[in-house]
Amino acid sequence: MSEKLSHEEFIKKAIVTLRAKGYKGIHTVYSGFNTAFKKYFDNENPVEATNKLAKEGKIVIRPVKGGVMLYLPEDATGVSAAADEALKKMGL
Repeated sequence: MSEKLSHEEFIKKAIVTLRAKGYKGIHTVYSGFNTAFKKYFDNENPVEATNKLAKEGKIVIRPVKGGVMLYLPEDATGVSAAADEALKKMGL
C-alpha cells in the first residue's frame, strides 16, 4: 500500500482534478471534496485543514453560496485583484 498524501498534497490534487471544465476552483460541497477528505483522512475536519493552508498562502478560499471555493494561489489572481480595487476605491 502506498503512503498517504499530506493534507496539502491531497487538497492541491483535489483542486486540479475535481474542478469543472472552464473553472479554476472547486466548491467544497458540490465537488464532493469534503466527503472525500473525511473518508481519506479517517473523518478529519476538512475546514481546519483548508483554513491552515489558506493562512500559509498555499491555497485561496472564497466564500460562496452553500460553502466555499478552493483555488490554487496562481489561479485566484483575478479574485484578489477585485478585492484590491475595492479597497482602493474605499481609500483603504
